[in-house]
Amino acid sequence: MPTSAEIRASARESLSGNWTSAVLHFLLYYVIIGACGMLSAIPIIGWIGVWIVTGALTFGVLNFYLSISRRENPQTADLFSGFGRFVDTFLLYLLSTIFVLLWSLLLIIPGIIAAFRYSQAYYILKDNPGISALEAINRSKEMMVGHKGRLFVLGLTFIGWFLLSCVTFGIGLLWLAPYFYTALGHFYNDLLTRSASAPLPTPPSPYKEAAI
Repeated sequence: MPTSAEIRASARESLSGNWTSAVLHFLLYYVIIGACGMLSAIPIIGWIGVWIVTGALTFGVLNFYLSISRRENPQTADLFSGFGRFVDTFLLYLLSTIFVLLWSLLLIIPGIIAAFRYSQAYYILKDNPGISALEAINRSKEMMVGHKGRLFVLGLTFIGWFLLSCVTFGIGLLWLAPYFYTALGHFYNDLLTRSASAPLPTPPSPYKEAAI
């Protein structure tokens, strides 16, 4: 299995020659998120509006940098690709949030583990346009068996860079975020190759409640 250092090296290689596009597109995403933050200040209506679009925006930004990790030269429209699958991305965000909150009722740690368990669902939804949000979550759970610790360690290796970004009043995040998201894309690509030969989980029956 590739180490965190090797995944980061792969991310830097993918970003080589693409840093300008990667940074500018994250800046665009950052502006949109900032606008959503201002919208959330509106009582009730603003909060609901942010909740509704978060799934689509998350899908778009994660998969924009997944495309960079695959050397696919993504376009600006890819940042908004989640709105083309609005129902699926909204349901994915809603269900994963509910499941994580339910696990968090036990203790913080189970909630964090659950978040890692569902972390690949947006990527899976992109690679499998015909599946539902719930099936993407189930496939993510299956894919992350034995790999949650690896993702945790990968995240830890970016803490120093994050602290340095804070020193620059957040400006450094314009470079750190593309680096981090591209590394996450490489992490998913590695999981995908490892699970390619494994049978996919059986799609849930509409009459059978999925375990969270």
